[in-house]
This record gives sequence, structure tokens and C-alpha cells, in this order.
Amino acid sequence: MSRSPLIEAGTSQTGNLLQFLAWLSERPRSYADTMEAWKTSCPRLSAWEDATSNGLVDTAHGPASAGSIIVLTDKGRALLDAHKGA
Repeated sequence: MSRSPLIEAGTSQTGNLLQFLAWLSERPRSYADTMEAWKTSCPRLSAWEDATSNGLVDTAHGPASAGSIIVLTDKGRALLDAHKGA
């Protein structure tokens, strides 16, 4: 898979990053749920760090009971859309 010009060249494990973005796009996810779901995946922190450092995800305020919600940015949505069906 070729690297996308939307993310920095140093980003590792693009496939895992795209899987992470797709998972986030399915429905709103709390920060706690995101960390819990991805803790069993060894490269989870890489996907999280790559997504945040490249401006692909952001946090929004959810309902008080949910705390922060992790959302795709326009850049994150564009990257995910560019790789759908690839």
C-alpha cells in the first residue's frame, strides 16, 4: 500500500491506522472505550499516536456520563474515504 500524502511519511503501520479510523467511524466512542478496546492490540498506541499527531482524530465533549468522545476530523474522514475499496 502506498503512503497517503495526507499523513506524514514517518507514520507506521498504515493498515492498522486505517482499521482504527474505520472503527471510530462506526459510532461515537468514548476515550475510555477507545483505550480499552485497543489495549489488546500491541500496536494500538502507534495507531493512536499516528492518528493524533497527524490530526486525524480529535476529542469532543460528549454527554457527562460518557466524558470525552473521540471523533474523526475532516482529514481523518478524507484519509479513510480515500482508502475505502483499495
